[in-house]
This record gives sequence, structure tokens and C-alpha cells, in this order.
Amino acid sequence: MKHKAENYFGWYGVIAILAAYILVSTNIIVAHSFIYQALNLSGALGIVFEALSKKDIQPVILNGIWAFIALAALIHLLLTK
Repeated sequence: MKHKAENYFGWYGVIAILAAYILVSTNIIVAHSFIYQALNLSGALGIVFEALSKKDIQPVILNGIWAFIALAALIHLLLTK
């Protein structure tokens, strides 16, 4: 069975978002940290890329908004340091 590159992006996205959630939930990192927002941003973009390849619009919308929020948080973190 062949795997398309999009599948790897999608799996990365799932793993990154889950890792961010686990790390915050176990108090290893805080929600206003760069790593948390970077995991959310890159994870959401991975899922968007994979979902676009399948023309699956609902995950594109959800993760597009998720990525936008993470990007805004990252910009805020960078500007307030």
C-alpha cells in the first residue's frame, strides 16, 4: 500500500495537536508558551494540507481557524517580549 505525502502531513498534524494538549494538560508547558502555539499552528496546517488534498472542507475550516488563532497567539508572544 502506497502512502501519499499528504497522509504524513495529516498524521503529523494529529500528533502535534495531541502532543500540545497532553503537554499543557500535564503542566509540562503552559498555554501561552511558544512551543504550545507552534505545535498547534504546525499541526493545524498539516491537517489542512491533508484535508485539502481530499477536498474535505470541514477539517479545512476547523483547522484553518485553529491555525489562525495559533498564529495570532504566536505574533502576540513575539511582540510582547
